[in-house]
Amino acid sequence: MTGHCLVGDIVDRMLIWLGLTLAHLGLLLAAAGLLLGWAGARGGRLLPGDIVISRPGFTLFLPVATSLVISLLLTLLLSLVLGWRR
Repeated sequence: MTGHCLVGDIVDRMLIWLGLTLAHLGLLLAAAGLLLGWAGARGGRLLPGDIVISRPGFTLFLPVATSLVISLLLTLLLSLVLGWRR
């Protein structure tokens, strides 16, 4: 016997992958918490480009600019996270 265990190597690699994935998810949750905290500190004001339609008894929010900013941030974050895995 050489003392080399294929199953042990696979388990070790899976645990490393799981640990890194959990760390990345934690960073993503922390970033989301900071973003929400920042938005709350601003008083929930909208970005320029967000659309608000108010009528008596009806209000419609279309956060176009906010959605674009969040999409851009998530795209950059995920490309960094997935780029590190390769």
